[in-house]
Amino acid sequence: MLKQQRTIANAISYTGVGLHTGNLTTLTFKPAPPNTGIRFKRIDLDDSPEIPAIIDHVVDISRGTSLGMNNVVIHTVEHVLSAVAGMEIDNILVELDNNEPPVGDGSALPFVQALTEAGIVEQDSPKDYLVIEDTIAFSNEQKGIDIVVFPSDEFRITFMVDYKNPALGTQYTSMYSLTDEFVREYAPARTFCFLHEVEQLREMGLAKGGSLDNAVVIIDKEIDNTELNHLKKLFNLNQEIILGANGILNGKELRFPNEPVRHKTVDLIGDLALLGVPIIAHIIAARSGHGANVELVKMLRKELEKKQIVSKYQEKRGKGFVFDTKAIQRILPHRYPFLLVDKIVDLIPRERAVGIKNVSINEHFFQGHFPGHPVMPGVLIVEAMAQVGGVLLLNAQEDYSNKLVYFTGIDKVRFRKTVVPGDQIRFDVEMLQFRRSICRIGGKAYVAGDLVCEAELMAAVVER
Repeated sequence: MLKQQRTIANAISYTGVGLHTGNLTTLTFKPAPPNTGIRFKRIDLDDSPEIPAIIDHVVDISRGTSLGMNNVVIHTVEHVLSAVAGMEIDNILVELDNNEPPVGDGSALPFVQALTEAGIVEQDSPKDYLVIEDTIAFSNEQKGIDIVVFPSDEFRITFMVDYKNPALGTQYTSMYSLTDEFVREYAPARTFCFLHEVEQLREMGLAKGGSLDNAVVIIDKEIDNTELNHLKKLFNLNQEIILGANGILNGKELRFPNEPVRHKTVDLIGDLALLGVPIIAHIIAARSGHGANVELVKMLRKELEKKQIVSKYQEKRGKGFVFDTKAIQRILPHRYPFLLVDKIVDLIPRERAVGIKNVSINEHFFQGHFPGHPVMPGVLIVEAMAQVGGVLLLNAQEDYSNKLVYFTGIDKVRFRKTVVPGDQIRFDVEMLQFRRSICRIGGKAYVAGDLVCEAELMAAVVER
């Protein structure tokens, strides 16, 4: 799938109040060069700081997705992100003169309309995608949340919600084509909340910009005239509030029979934009919200980093491994007779790496350790473990190719069994701590499922 990156042709602005802060904000979309990504810019602050819209900068998910960096925060960005991603725009600058985008009518449609008016242009650079090749799953049993990401030939979403409320109940939607369906079938879906949440939100200092014009309020409890009058004061309304026969405050008509689950899909598309690249997969989500969406994107981000690392060092993709010997030699400075890792079979950047060492009778050290009774030296088992740890440090430092990893300490070393010719050692190494250029790694070595060695390694990352 070869497509070009896209941006907008012209700058365009949209003004309104923020949903939770109630602040009046003017948002301006501006074109951006290839490989910029989505960036938010606070032009109301000194030096106009920018925040890249990536998962690393998510600081709050309580009632929306908020980004922050160096004490600068932008609240409730998911509808803006959903509009940009839904329009398949890769590079854009979003300028704000306050700390929250306008809520508009509570959907992504106002932003879609603005972007459409600005015009979309292709750029002289190909899109980068995360193509899912193996199933990825996130689950929260306590909240009944499940999200599964399956391989697919294009981006699809299937979403299900079920609430114990007759006005909402169980709802389902399936989007088969972002290009064909997002603008017409999903962008107009408005945010919703339950009646019991309204007062809670106001007490929390939220929903200051909320009104019956930008949210669908679902009636989920009995309410008398005293509480109706209280709601009028909360929303500063002059007109009467009625309990709609359709189970919605003021009887507001839905834009779609399943509008709430469609809006959940809009939120998911916005949160997925925090990955930084479009994703090719079929995502099936049940009862998910911003918190679960963000956790999923963190998992996907690690998968993206892994694929970026592999494409950098591994010439030919193969089944059953991440890096072969040639790729390992591009990563590590070690050479014969001291390169002690044959392949890397799993890698989660900055978290975990799994390496394989095939022990042959031809190993040089068996000539003297020991004649007639060959046993792999324990120090070399630890060294091999450390080399797998060196691969784990990929992407933990900028410009890794100009770095070396030096041992600074070894703790808690235990040798459980001997390793002899014909054995295959599987090293399972995890990052325990990483601060600046000092790291602590925990490793275990197995032969045929039996633990043969374990240790904690300390190392310093230095310039070559």
